[in-house]
Amino acid sequence: MGQLQLSEKSKKFIDDLKLYLFSNGKNEQEIKEITEELEVHLYEAELNGKSVDRIIGPSPKEYMQSISSEMKTDYKAWVKYIPLIIMSAFSFSVFVDLLQGTLSYSLLKIIGTFVYSIIFFIGIIVAFRYVVRNQVSRVKEFIILLLPVLISTLFIGGVIVADSIYKTPIVNFGKLGSGIIGLFLVCFVIAFSIWARNAILPVTLIALYLPTMVSSLTSYNQETQLIVGMLMTYLLIGIYLFYVFKREKKKSKMTS
Repeated sequence: MGQLQLSEKSKKFIDDLKLYLFSNGKNEQEIKEITEELEVHLYEAELNGKSVDRIIGPSPKEYMQSISSEMKTDYKAWVKYIPLIIMSAFSFSVFVDLLQGTLSYSLLKIIGTFVYSIIFFIGIIVAFRYVVRNQVSRVKEFIILLLPVLISTLFIGGVIVADSIYKTPIVNFGKLGSGIIGLFLVCFVIAFSIWARNAILPVTLIALYLPTMVSSLTSYNQETQLIVGMLMTYLLIGIYLFYVFKREKKKSKMTS
């Protein structure tokens, strides 16, 4: 179906509905079908001079809940995101550790990373649900979505501190094990990018670790290397975001 020209209010409601249904574990194909059908209704209503409220009623929250209650929860599709989140969390620490040598982790750190991933996953889902159900402002939306990031970051920080105080058994993977894990995670990052149809995970990994590798090869002192590395990280992420923005802008012009 071609892109329909909807008002900004209708577009935002469709986006919020998609996010709400997704965060409630509904089937992606069913979400697509329902939102496309709703787009048609909203488009026809706006052509006839009717407002969005005539279709969805005075309470967007109740409308979303009514649609969600009529759909079955797709537990199989939802569960697949949990290992993706856990693997993504591990990939960030593993890649930087591989640059320093073989992999070696305490049992506390391994368990802590698993728990951190689950806390982050649940926190993001809860934040998404709250944002789309309550139609908050962009500033409040940003703050709410930032909360699970801060909470999970504080948790993993606590795990690192606890790991330095309390000694637990060390799991040493050796050169062969480290190489296999590194290769597996590279394949995971590539597969994840293809599945998600964006390069945010590999770009973030490259932006975080490539500058550190490059700056370490220079003759600058440690403080200068850190500053140069940070600037390169922000530059790489900025270039990627600019590219995504230009690409989406081009797509919207083509569909208009």
